[in-house]
Amino acid sequence: MYESRMNAKKITFTAVLMAMNIIMSTSVLSVPVPGGHMYLNDVIIVTAAVLLDPFCAFLVGGVGAFIGDMLFYPAPMFVSLVTHGLQAVVISLIAHKAFRNKPEAASIVGTVVGWVICFTGYTLGRAFIYSTPAYAVAKFPFQVLQTAVGSAIALVLLWRAGIVKLYRQWYYKAA
Repeated sequence: MYESRMNAKKITFTAVLMAMNIIMSTSVLSVPVPGGHMYLNDVIIVTAAVLLDPFCAFLVGGVGAFIGDMLFYPAPMFVSLVTHGLQAVVISLIAHKAFRNKPEAASIVGTVVGWVICFTGYTLGRAFIYSTPAYAVAKFPFQVLQTAVGSAIALVLLWRAGIVKLYRQWYYKAA
């Protein structure tokens, strides 16, 4: 369960993850695909959503992606704000509220719902921004791949590599 009150640890951790999301939103750290780039910021967004409360997850996911786009490629920045923000909030809510005795299963369910939000939001957003549904449809498989790969990496890091355990030990350690 996440801690709902703000403190220096939570603010710092949120800021670090937000900065990481901004960095992962750059073309420098992307994988070229036909028609653009595949970004790996879903790794950071899913990680933040599983570890943090919905508000902090929104800051990392939505605001972090918005700032990254604003700095490097501003056309889809509002699509990123809404899509990644909603993705992060929904994953966080499901991960912390569903299946209370099975947090790993809850985070997987939340992440799958987050996939749908992400590729639906970006497909609709691209159709609106670029005024051509054909472009959005052409990018759809890469959006699905980006979201699935980033989310899978995050879940492996969180549960198999032990980031959840390390975070809880660090966060709840007496000051």
